[in-house]
Amino acid sequence: MRNSAGYHCRVCGLHQLTHPWGEDGKCPTYEICDCCGVEFGYEDITLIGIEIARSKWLANGAKWFSPEARPLGWDYKKQLLMVPLEFR
Repeated sequence: MRNSAGYHCRVCGLHQLTHPWGEDGKCPTYEICDCCGVEFGYEDITLIGIEIARSKWLANGAKWFSPEARPLGWDYKKQLLMVPLEFR
C-alpha cells in the first residue's frame, strides 16, 4: 500500500497525481506544483527551503501558480493540514 502523504506537496500540501519525490522519496520529479509553484527537488530539499517557500506563498496571498487548476471551494488552511508531518 502506498503512503498517500508522499503524494502531497511538502510546501502547500496539494495532492499530486505522482509522488513528487519518487516512490523511494529520494528522486525528485522537478515538476512544478500547480498550487504554490514550488519545483520538486529544488525549493523543497531542506526544511529551511520549505519554510521559506511556504512563507513566500502565504505572504503573497496563497495564490495558485496555475489558477485554472484551483478547485471550487478551495481552502488553503485545510490543504496545509495535508503537508506531511516531517515537513511542517
